[in-house]
Amino acid sequence: MTLESTISIEGPWGLLRRLREAMATPLSTQERLDKIVGDIAEHMGADVCSAYFRKGNDELELFATKGLNPEAVHQTRLGWGEGLVGQIAATGKLLNLPDAQTHPNFAYKPETGEELFHSFLGVPLLRGGRLLGVLVVQNQSERTYGPQDVEALQTVGMVFAELIAAGEVLIPDSSLVEGLRFDTPLRLRGTALADGIVVGHAVLHQPRVEVTRLIADDLDKELERLEDAVADLREDVDALVASDEYNFAGESADVLEAYRMFAHDRGWLERMREAVNDGLTAEAAVEKVMADTRKRLVNSPDAYLKERLNDFEDLSNRLLRLLIGTSNLPGLPEDGVIVARNMGPAELLDYDRSKLKGVVLEEGSATAHVTIVARALDLPLVGSAKDVVDLVEPGDVMIVDGESGDVHLRPQDDVLDVYRHKLELRTARQAQYHSDRGLPSVTKDGLEIALDINAGLLVDLPHLQETNAAGIGLFRTELQFMIGATMPRVPAQTDVYRKVLDAAEGRRVVFRAVDLGSDKVLPYLATTKEENPALGWRAVRLALDRPALLHYQIRAFLQAAAGRELNLMFPLIAEVAEFKAAREVFDREVARCKRFGHPLPSKVRLGTMLEVPSLAWQLDALLPLVDFVSIGSNDLFQFLFAWDRGNPKLTGRYDPLSPTVFAFLRNVVEKAAAYNVPLSLCGEMAGKPIEAMALIGLGLRRISMPPASVGPVKAMIRSLDVAKLTPIMGPLLTSGEHSVRDVLINFAQDNGIVIE
Repeated sequence: MTLESTISIEGPWGLLRRLREAMATPLSTQERLDKIVGDIAEHMGADVCSAYFRKGNDELELFATKGLNPEAVHQTRLGWGEGLVGQIAATGKLLNLPDAQTHPNFAYKPETGEELFHSFLGVPLLRGGRLLGVLVVQNQSERTYGPQDVEALQTVGMVFAELIAAGEVLIPDSSLVEGLRFDTPLRLRGTALADGIVVGHAVLHQPRVEVTRLIADDLDKELERLEDAVADLREDVDALVASDEYNFAGESADVLEAYRMFAHDRGWLERMREAVNDGLTAEAAVEKVMADTRKRLVNSPDAYLKERLNDFEDLSNRLLRLLIGTSNLPGLPEDGVIVARNMGPAELLDYDRSKLKGVVLEEGSATAHVTIVARALDLPLVGSAKDVVDLVEPGDVMIVDGESGDVHLRPQDDVLDVYRHKLELRTARQAQYHSDRGLPSVTKDGLEIALDINAGLLVDLPHLQETNAAGIGLFRTELQFMIGATMPRVPAQTDVYRKVLDAAEGRRVVFRAVDLGSDKVLPYLATTKEENPALGWRAVRLALDRPALLHYQIRAFLQAAAGRELNLMFPLIAEVAEFKAAREVFDREVARCKRFGHPLPSKVRLGTMLEVPSLAWQLDALLPLVDFVSIGSNDLFQFLFAWDRGNPKLTGRYDPLSPTVFAFLRNVVEKAAAYNVPLSLCGEMAGKPIEAMALIGLGLRRISMPPASVGPVKAMIRSLDVAKLTPIMGPLLTSGEHSVRDVLINFAQDNGIVIE
């Protein structure tokens, strides 16, 4: 019988049955591996089948072979990216070559004797996005392996990886599957996005459905199960989209339409059918197609495709639950920690706030909606926690450290003890901050420092009373524009701004005009791909090019503030001409209000954010025109250093506590004082005690920060003698050092200043 007829008649199913028989045979680890590679070689008509497994130090070791020199087993090793096997490991992609020795990455290992073999097919062994090893077949003749060969080896590789992770194929090197058996402690390094510490239990936002039955007993029955489940899924989604009960509209309707599109996609169903015909159960087929699609799209530069991947994974999980028979998701435990690849702000708000204690995301960013909501809810959040969804089991004990960005899965008792003690100290400090909220924010030598909070949602507003802050130094208005599928109308905007002013009860509120663009994309505004979106068409640039957006928002501000003070600032002003253009739009709306007899604010103060360094060299022209200036430290430092703060390779490379920053800020402070223009700073820098101390030393007397930072910063202020701090600041401006952080920390410690 020829190779082709063997593959076409038996297919991968026959090979999977052999694999199951090998697992059921009482053999030693090495004997079992030898039998598996022998069965694969025989079934595929290959002269060689070899299994390479990953070692803890990113080496690949030959663990079993049929056809190569047996003495090379456990002796041949390849580095990450070395040779064809190393290339497969490094890229996670298969290689199919008619003559391997002509490939530029071919690495000759004389002890293997593989110089006799030409054709080469290798596939990665992946589980949960992590590489466990590489499976290879080879032949002496030059040939390109056909689609059936590739599908057979990929299918066997998927099952092989699941068996390794489950411990059914015991690999002597336990580091190979560390973190995949869900019973070992793990520490993941992520990015701290929202402050706080929590010890709780994991809840998967989109719970992974565990597929325990991988190999089909009856292909016809599995195909029938798949067809029935897909039909039920389509019926459910169609009914949901058509239902009037929930009155879905806008963004919600768009999501459901995406679900319906995928549910009715013939290609998706056909790929799952092919996987079943290759010998997988219906559940395993869904999981395989989902993994293949994720691998294809997860690194796509197209943001739209990546968003559709989230829709596709949700739909696949729904189909898996239909196949397995699970329905409603479990509720939160008393100390629930949500774990997700990513999620939207509305999804976070759906959870029971009394039980939700923290969030961990594989993705996420400092400016993502979910991050802003988490901060408003005072929830610790860590993002960029690689592979956390695949590494955690529901109910696992987790530590989420929103200060350092660490996530501990299944921590040992000594780690738990350390964090429980840390949490006790933090709780005690928070209680002290709460009891001190009525105390004035005044230094030991009598200087009053105004502490404002940053806000962007109505749920932020109670923090004004809780912290006794002086006011809202930055109210981000773009969130209202980003949540809906259409631009919010003037009455809706007016209602939000009026509620903000009502909640402030006379305290100063500074509204920031819409800062859209960059990563803040409107679903109803056409945009083009930009190479550097943070430097591109965003904020005031977008607003001036789309004046209706700015006209309607200013109209809403004027109506909401009728009879009260209105403070409004424009973002990302790079030159005085842009401020003048924005003010002209404002003046036209004021004239319109007068023409129609609408009441006006009792007082209007127009200002600008200083985020673009070029504006600092135009202050003599700018300051006579504005009522106030607010330094936006986040964007300013990014532009000042040409520093993409979201790039992990640049994390920690530049320090805001540096002579460069100090010299820049001191110049702005002196210019504002000379023109008697009020100056403040809002951004991450203001919310950290040591950084806030430096700002006060440079002459700032008003800063705005996240609500949770008010207590620690006030404690620092009340222990600070500015007269002692000011003299040391001057020499720091010209020190030429990368950072002066240690100097300031030593000063604080020597003078009893609270900087915890």
